[in-house]
Amino acid sequence: MPAAVGVIQTVGFPGILAAADAMVKAGRVTLVYYGLAERAEFLVAIRGSTSEVKPAIEAGVEAVNQVYGAELVDYYIIPNPPENLEVVLPIKYTTKVQQFM
Repeated sequence: MPAAVGVIQTVGFPGILAAADAMVKAGRVTLVYYGLAERAEFLVAIRGSTSEVKPAIEAGVEAVNQVYGAELVDYYIIPNPPENLEVVLPIKYTTKVQQFM
């Protein structure tokens, strides 16, 4: 079964940094991607089991809301992503990004 994918997008870097920190502390998830989306919007993606990704995303959203000046743009969870999603998005596990065990 493929690992679920969770993504949070914010305006500004402090919010995404707080989200990434909260997510990896809240669940057994792997941070697989972070970067600039557009117009000073940043995004971070995590992977793991659905039961771990959901509370991690919730913790990340809460963390963004507590950072002064941070603005949450959007967040979503893909519980059972199709195989071709890894071809389109940079969310593969690699030697640099190893799956959390």
